Amino acid sequence: MVGNSQRKGAIRRKGKGNTAGSGGRVRRGLEGRGPTPKAEDRPYHKSYRSAASAESRPLSAGRTGAPRTGRPGSGPEWVAGRNPVLEAIQAGIPIKTAYVSEGAERDDRLRDILKLAADTRTPLLEVTRDQLDKMTGGAIHQGVALQLPEFTYAHPDDLLAAAIEADGEPLVVALDSITDPRNLGAVVRSAAAFGANGVLIPERRSAGMTAAAWKTSAGAAARLPIARATNLNRSLRAFKAAGFTLVGLDGEADVDIADLPQASGPLVLVVGSEGDGLSRLVREACDVMASIPIAKSVESLNAGVATGIALYEISRHRG
Repeated sequence: MVGNSQRKGAIRRKGKGNTAGSGGRVRRGLEGRGPTPKAEDRPYHKSYRSAASAESRPLSAGRTGAPRTGRPGSGPEWVAGRNPVLEAIQAGIPIKTAYVSEGAERDDRLRDILKLAADTRTPLLEVTRDQLDKMTGGAIHQGVALQLPEFTYAHPDDLLAAAIEADGEPLVVALDSITDPRNLGAVVRSAAAFGANGVLIPERRSAGMTAAAWKTSAGAAARLPIARATNLNRSLRAFKAAGFTLVGLDGEADVDIADLPQASGPLVLVVGSEGDGLSRLVREACDVMASIPIAKSVESLNAGVATGIALYEISRHRG
């Protein structure tokens, strides 16, 4: 009969409640975890796979980037492990997305990470352990990792123009084959402290603005332009043609950096690696070589320390 509720199948039976999966238990602990990440940042979304596929394809003739917006790095960097992740968030390093694996064991460090992520409105996603293994390349992540955004480098020509237009005497620091990111971060910090207009690094055989460099710079990397040159020697000669004096640091040079007569006026301080120093072509491009006198029992200073001392002497000479 019509309306006979006793007929088999006429009534939809409700369950006793929603089944709690493994994600539901963890998700309650992620309340207030910040804004929802974009679709291309979610590993399980097709947009993520499409973006990853596009990044892996080589550039064709029709896929050229804007040449004056800075050269991108080699790709997003990952910070994995509870202590590194906690230190990165506390240091204020730029973060694209934070990831926590399902069923991650809760301890004080993870609770601090979740709280800091919520306080800083860092996008936070829960993924499976297998997904986090793949994204971090098999790193020991302890159930938590951060994906950093690609650092946007300035173009050397833009750095040159900005230095010329800035108030005061132009000053730029150029690094040749500095491969330790902590040295790079220390140089950026010193450059900002002593009024430099920016830092110039080569694209190859050089450290980039990684998490370690960001942390060592103590936030200075967010305030100081860092340019990346395809050909450092050519970029240095462009500065020279614009009226800059190129001063290279060399432990064997006769000129003391404290007595440098060229300290006034537009200047590029060129610093090489601790082991090999400046390369031949970069050395030939320099107008003068200067040294930092040290005790004979010490072979050399690392690049970060040497740059800080040299910048101090230059700023002192400029008054």
